[in-house]
Amino acid sequence: MKKYLYIYKKCLLLAAIPILMFSSCSEDVLKETPLDFLAPENAYTTVAGINQGINGLHLTVRERYIPGNFLLSSIWRGLGTDLAYFGEDPNSTRYLCNYVNYLKPQAAEVEADWIFCYKIIQRANALIDKINTSEASIWTSEAQKNVPLAEAMFFRAFAYRTLVSYFGDVPLVTEVIKTVKTDFVRAPKAEIYKLMEEDLIFAAANLPVPGKEEAPGRITQGAAWHYLSETYLDQRKFQLAIDAASKVIDGYHYALMTTRFGTRLGHDVFGSGDVYLDLFGYGNQNLEENTEAIWVIQSEPFILGGGSGPLEGYFGPAYFRMGNTPDGKQAFLGEFVNGAYTGYSDTLGRPTATMRPTNYAAYYIWRSDWKNDIRNAKHNIKRDFYYNNPASIYDKQKIDFSLYAPGTRDAMRDTNQYIFPYFLKFADPLNHFTEPARSGGGRNHKDVYAIRLAETLLLRAEAYIGLNNNTAAAADINLIRNRAHATPVIPDDVDLDYILDEAARELYLEVDRHIILRRMGKLLERVRLYNNNPMVPALNIKDYHILWPIPQNQIDLNISAILQQNPGY
Repeated sequence: MKKYLYIYKKCLLLAAIPILMFSSCSEDVLKETPLDFLAPENAYTTVAGINQGINGLHLTVRERYIPGNFLLSSIWRGLGTDLAYFGEDPNSTRYLCNYVNYLKPQAAEVEADWIFCYKIIQRANALIDKINTSEASIWTSEAQKNVPLAEAMFFRAFAYRTLVSYFGDVPLVTEVIKTVKTDFVRAPKAEIYKLMEEDLIFAAANLPVPGKEEAPGRITQGAAWHYLSETYLDQRKFQLAIDAASKVIDGYHYALMTTRFGTRLGHDVFGSGDVYLDLFGYGNQNLEENTEAIWVIQSEPFILGGGSGPLEGYFGPAYFRMGNTPDGKQAFLGEFVNGAYTGYSDTLGRPTATMRPTNYAAYYIWRSDWKNDIRNAKHNIKRDFYYNNPASIYDKQKIDFSLYAPGTRDAMRDTNQYIFPYFLKFADPLNHFTEPARSGGGRNHKDVYAIRLAETLLLRAEAYIGLNNNTAAAADINLIRNRAHATPVIPDDVDLDYILDEAARELYLEVDRHIILRRMGKLLERVRLYNNNPMVPALNIKDYHILWPIPQNQIDLNISAILQQNPGY
């Protein structure tokens, strides 16, 4: 029996595209009018109902940034690029440790990414359809109607952004799929980009200006212009990309933060702190004074529907697993909770070494400004870890694996799983609200940036390079470097590799590195050059891995047309 996939409860998905939000998919049910359950026919008939649909889109996208499902979060963060590899088990058959073993048409992660995007598209299309055909009487004005319409179109473009980068040509779906459909064909990327441009141009014109949105996390004109700039850049429309990015950079109140602010003031844990660390402090992302935030994914831990994200679990080393001190004592006693030591530190949480930074990300990119770039300061990247057991003579000494007797340590685990540089923007030291016996259990409750201004500046710098205007590109990059107290770059040294280096310093694992590398034509080159997975050098990436495979079950279910597989699979 073939396995079918669902969105909401019992909603058939064929060829990875949600068909209709009904409780059954027989012909009789498809003809019924929903009366005792929610469907677009009865839910999206009022402004309140439409707004609930928009909230549903936000909830779906939040899973990408504050994930409960690792299948939807691991890759876009940077695993399998020049930035990170799976530290817990570098030879795993999963987590892009080995492109050949991992990227298969049958892979659950590949299918999950495809499904995630088309789920957003179907839900966005349902909203767009109902808003466009809604009774005029429910709206106070055309402008009011256009706000949720623009937000739905934004999310549709957002989903196609991932699809067109990862899979290339994909089915173009602009209408609600209401019946079983088995004849999808792949549309050229140019058609996908055309729709994305149209959606984002409408969104930029009709969404609220920054600061006027209904609630934190809602989409504004700034986010639409940002992704429109990226869409133009994907197509090498450099001047249009510059113009769109300039709308963000010069047209609103956005500015890089340069002075300390927010909740971490007076509460620094590792060193004195700085403005870069403050950007990632709990509660600081939505502050009105934070002029750098363009789109923030909301965690909202204390309300119904809110939650937490396993950011500490993914990004930090599993220090608590390393065992004993050189004199045979437990290396970490941890906190004293309910009459016993936990083995976990509340300053570090409970990470699991999912994202082990490459040597390029942890060391190479910092060499020229090691001491003065604040992003490399001890309170931003924790490189030194200390024994924590008064019973040992090594208590409070820096962990040094050379102190152990030869043959008593597993060097692979020591440096890939137990101890490695920890980018503390993903941590929330001494601020864990749940699971005290596990120091938060690897989770924290911080909101997460989807877009902040530094990324927009680098987009514009990249477009300037496309027009051979290195002077303007250097000026944008130096806005970021000046804030970081790093040495300014001169125009002659600016190229795409330099932008990638600066993006790694400033935006490490905040943004989808795969999309950036593909856009620049650098994915294969940079993985082969910089991913130092010790078990699978360069992750065994092959030329055809520039694109992901179309999920095989989607090809199999598409029985009335050929859904062509990408080359190499």
